[in-house]
Amino acid sequence: MAPNFSYQSSGNVHRAEEEEAVQERIKVNTTYLNAFSLFLLSLLLSFIFYRFSTLSNHKGLSYVIWTLALACETCFACLWILSMNQRWSMVQYRTYPNKLLKRLKTESELPAVDMFVTTADALKEPPILTVNTVLSLLAVDYPANKLACYVSDDGASPLTFYALTEAVEYAKRWVPFCKKHGVSVRAPFMYFSQTSHICNSFSSEFLTEWKKMKSEYDELSKRINEAVSSKSVPYPNINEEFAAFSRMENRDHPSIVKVIVENRERSIGGLPHVIYVSREKRPKHPHHYKAGAMNVLTRVSAVMTNAPIIMNVDCDMFVNNPTCFYEAMCLLLGFKSERESAFVQFPQVFYGGLKDDPFGNQLKVLFSVVLAGISAIQGPCYAGTGCFHRRKTIYGFPAEDSKGNFLEFFNGSNEANMEELINRFGHCKELLRSILSIHLNKAGDTLSFESAVEAAHIVAGCKYENNTYWGDQVGWVYGSSTEDLLLSLKLFSTGWRSVYCTPQPPAFLGCAPSSGPETLLQQRRWAAGQLELFVGRHSPLLSTITKKLEIRQCLAFLSIWALRPIPEIFYSILPALSLLTNTHFMPKFPEPIVLIPISLFVLFNFFGLMEYWRCNLSTREWWNNQRMARINCASGWLFGFFDVTLKLLGLSDIVFFVTPKDERDNDPNADKFTFNSDVMFIPPTTLLFLNLVGLVIIAPKLARGDFNMLLEVLCSAWVVSCFNPFLKGLVRKGRYGLPWSIICKSGALALMFIYICKVHVQGGLI
Repeated sequence: MAPNFSYQSSGNVHRAEEEEAVQERIKVNTTYLNAFSLFLLSLLLSFIFYRFSTLSNHKGLSYVIWTLALACETCFACLWILSMNQRWSMVQYRTYPNKLLKRLKTESELPAVDMFVTTADALKEPPILTVNTVLSLLAVDYPANKLACYVSDDGASPLTFYALTEAVEYAKRWVPFCKKHGVSVRAPFMYFSQTSHICNSFSSEFLTEWKKMKSEYDELSKRINEAVSSKSVPYPNINEEFAAFSRMENRDHPSIVKVIVENRERSIGGLPHVIYVSREKRPKHPHHYKAGAMNVLTRVSAVMTNAPIIMNVDCDMFVNNPTCFYEAMCLLLGFKSERESAFVQFPQVFYGGLKDDPFGNQLKVLFSVVLAGISAIQGPCYAGTGCFHRRKTIYGFPAEDSKGNFLEFFNGSNEANMEELINRFGHCKELLRSILSIHLNKAGDTLSFESAVEAAHIVAGCKYENNTYWGDQVGWVYGSSTEDLLLSLKLFSTGWRSVYCTPQPPAFLGCAPSSGPETLLQQRRWAAGQLELFVGRHSPLLSTITKKLEIRQCLAFLSIWALRPIPEIFYSILPALSLLTNTHFMPKFPEPIVLIPISLFVLFNFFGLMEYWRCNLSTREWWNNQRMARINCASGWLFGFFDVTLKLLGLSDIVFFVTPKDERDNDPNADKFTFNSDVMFIPPTTLLFLNLVGLVIIAPKLARGDFNMLLEVLCSAWVVSCFNPFLKGLVRKGRYGLPWSIICKSGALALMFIYICKVHVQGGLI
């Protein structure tokens, strides 16, 4: 959803020829927003100055509380500066696919694209979702002889392979149907759900075909879902193709590469290649999660089709705009220099999202506002899905024009150069030959598929990367649970830039987590990955000093969720601590200085609310996202911080969580927060208990008309309202209620804190 900003054409819009410009860079007018942001910053700094100047007036516990508040507010000022940096200047891109086709004259000049689909668990990521994603990719508006679809199955599941073999038979009729009738949404499950109520308005010929396609899809879906339910492939379908899956163990198996569809005639109107890949896994060899799978797909595709462009999506993210490949090509081919578009990132937009985003996981403002702001610097970060990459950037080629020398060791053929190539990319000659062809801009099929499959098995082996640059200077970078950020940082640090493409309708639609625990697990992984990046050897601070990462881009990387819980949790405790000990952490009411914190509270929230209004989002959605930000801080982001701390201490490693995905249903309680016994629910519940007790203790004073601590009461009430789902969880039952184990543990922590406040603090020990 595009924000409702005012636009002005940039003075440096690139036009190769004025009448044939295929893309346009448009600046967003942010003057008033920046003025508002600066005013808020000045208010916050003035309040911090007041805190500091009055610090000497406080003694004992009051001094501790005042100092803690000062430290938290200083952190908030730094976070606001980072937020201003992300929003200071914004750009958007407009593309002209029709002009692109005129410039190229024939479709044969379009670059080939290797499409990557990744899945890891057939139970958490149902194969029917993967099937719909693959079907939508096979039916895009792009020459079929320029496409190849690679499906990475990290679970090595025969169910996924079975689903794909069934799906390609359906695709032989689905793809022609879509192109004949100009179907806009080409994932069958979404298309049929959208047209069921209006299909009678179409022609009789179309209606006959529509009913036949829907009947076949229903049967396909039924067969696949029954196989998943029984956890076995139907017996009549078992043949020699399934022999590789016999006695298969999830984390201990050889590589599997199966060509399901080969477009032998290279027909424009046929089906693209479809290749199933499951890389080799052994217990004693690290597999590096999704980053490792993407590197294997990069190598396998290099020896089989070697397209100069790589597009990747998660298994639940289907094509919603069939022309999006042309949109991406406008930005990949529309600049004077390739360095301007290392990759083209599309926003993540979710289908079947709950009204007003009750779990705060649809990220609409992030993708509409924040990424538009970062686009004005070096470009948006790679988001892990919905992205078109130049293959040469994945290989670590520096940001130079294609006519330049990318790698010095490609020049010449002596033994030293060959040894350097092997050290960098590995020993597979077919892979080295394909990389050389990318360097020379002669990408294309390298071998016949029969010969290429053998090489594909070699490069999909778990030992292939040993003593090479894969996972560091080549390919997706290892060392973080958010491999997308590491890859982005590597590219920006070598001078590449990226582009953000926001067509209408959205290019891809995906599935957002559908419950509280799943949302918090996802937030935990993202927060841990951001912090890993900051403290690791790929830190953006080092890249700014020693490489080509721009300062403002570095600051964008430093907006780390895992560091926010520390000041936010302490600041959430302060109102309760003040009420429990009868000590102020805010100016006394009604002193005139109280107008500053009140103004800050009102204006900061109004600023956030304006962003949601500009994105055509409701006030309710703003509140849900505000509330979830506080919950994430006290749970997912906090435990992301703990995960990285334990990793740095060598006590534990970070576990990669696969977010469960499923097709949406019509559950009337879908918008209710769900709970389980995960320890992540303890900190929010404890904060809720502390502030509830504080409000109960202060209630008699308020009843007597004593409003001396009114600001503390309002702050405590705000904290309680932010944790409202947990308050409701105290009285609800089943999965919508807080487990007794969480209530008891949180209650014990809250009682311990209250005991310290009442006995030790008031006894003068602190």
